[in-house]
Amino acid sequence: MLSLDLTARDVVRGVSRLLLRHDLTPVAEVPLEGGRRADLMAIDPRGGLVIVEIKVSRADLLGDGKWQDYLAHCDRFFWAVPQGFDLAPLSGAAFLPERSGIIVADRYDAAIVREAATVPLAAPARRRETLAFARRAARRLALTLDPEAEAGLIEG
Repeated sequence: MLSLDLTARDVVRGVSRLLLRHDLTPVAEVPLEGGRRADLMAIDPRGGLVIVEIKVSRADLLGDGKWQDYLAHCDRFFWAVPQGFDLAPLSGAAFLPERSGIIVADRYDAAIVREAATVPLAAPARRRETLAFARRAARRLALTLDPEAEAGLIEG
């Protein structure tokens, strides 16, 4: 049965469950240096950084010409798509199949169908990305505990 009626939010939910099972702690909608925004970014127990780009339509996938910008912000990169999505384009050279992984998800779970290659970040980039990740996650938690504190704060 095809599940292409899933929204990006549904896919984020399923992928987040997968990441948590693999001891990766995800944060959604992560602003990156350079003005890009990762759909999901996760950190593993050793400090490895993973970015997951969610695509729920073929047009959105084929029209994303800037996704390679994410590679400078992570050790591993995955595409995540809904169950039933045509995976054929992700095997094309433009999608760097030797570098990028594929996750197939529904709103309840997800599975890795192609593992992403690990390309370690340089130490200065890792430090910058890890600090930004930690500060962003802590700020979001603080604002969850005290939403009124948001006045005057800028998401970073």
